[in-house]
Amino acid sequence: MTMKRLETRQMTLIGLMSALMCVVGPLSVPLPFTPIPISLTNLVIYLTAFVLGCKSGTVSYVIYLLLGTAGLPVFSGFTGGLSKLAGPTGGYLIGFVLTAAVCGFAADHSGGKRTIQFAGMVIGTLAAYLFGTVWLCVQMNLTPLQGLMAGVIPYLPGDLVKMILAAAIGNSIRQTVKQTVSASS
Repeated sequence: MTMKRLETRQMTLIGLMSALMCVVGPLSVPLPFTPIPISLTNLVIYLTAFVLGCKSGTVSYVIYLLLGTAGLPVFSGFTGGLSKLAGPTGGYLIGFVLTAAVCGFAADHSGGKRTIQFAGMVIGTLAAYLFGTVWLCVQMNLTPLQGLMAGVIPYLPGDLVKMILAAAIGNSIRQTVKQTVSASS
């Protein structure tokens, strides 16, 4: 009975974090010089890593990705569908699977140390940047430098702020969720 209750709670948390991505993901700011908008999706991925850890956090993001791929308007600019995934931003959307896994792994194995968690967010974000930028370059016939200028450089300051925010509040959120789950047992 206890195992079933834990599974239900974990599934509920996965669903809630996927829903949060579906709410926040479409909110974006388009930039005139690139097809890649500014989005808060990666902030939600960072926070999801703290709440759910590696496995469940990655599952939560994959659910969001599948919902968007199926056509629900949960991607930036209230778009969805396979064409969005196959377009210039698709590499970043797919690369965020790596972000979720790496950030979640760091959150699970950090012992609460913010430096390890922050390093996980940096490495996870770099993985998404690499995958997304290669994809963008192929899609738009860009040089690597043009790809970096269109898909990475403009986003570095904002992503750094998102990582700092997630590192500042992530452990508190993780503890609150654990206490809430423990209290209701």
